[in-house]
Amino acid sequence: MNALTRQTLAGLRMILVMTVLVGIAYPLAVWAVAHLPGLSAHAEGSVITAPDGTATGSSLIGVDPVAKDPAADPYFHTRPSATAKDILGPGDPSTSAASNQAGDSEKLLKAVNDRRAAIAAREGVNPAAVPPDAVTASASSVDPHISAAYAELQAARVARVTGVPAADVARLVAEHTDGRALGVLGAPGVNVTELNLAIARAAHGR
Repeated sequence: MNALTRQTLAGLRMILVMTVLVGIAYPLAVWAVAHLPGLSAHAEGSVITAPDGTATGSSLIGVDPVAKDPAADPYFHTRPSATAKDILGPGDPSTSAASNQAGDSEKLLKAVNDRRAAIAAREGVNPAAVPPDAVTASASSVDPHISAAYAELQAARVARVTGVPAADVARLVAEHTDGRALGVLGAPGVNVTELNLAIARAAHGR
């Protein structure tokens, strides 16, 4: 057996070994770890399903709903999106992007002020009562969480338009509030995607 044949066979063996390790064993190991209890939902996209099993969204992606009648808006709204054409959105949930505007940007300052005025008018409150996260986009533009303060600001409108008692709306907000990451990082946040689905079920008696 000459040197060229030995090198060819060694190369083929290496291809075979690496194919098994990297192409089969490693993907299977990653898949198995991802489907351990507590991790499987995240691995599959954290899909939210309706009672009939129909997929209705993802708990990791915020979708800002658009009311058919702006004067009778029954939804909780997410933070603004940097991908939106209008000041409050909605943005494109299939696109994750930040505005990349600095704090001294006149364009950003105008957007913040315009958003504050629009939200204050929608909720019937003084502009000073609008919390910071209501007027600033998240880094991803698809953050499904809002602050407890922003949820509280919207609760009265949602209760009035949907007919769901204010106490029930407050309870649903509390049920869909996630704690701090690892118990210490960040602040508690209200998952708007999950909350709106719960409000819809409550409003329709389901």
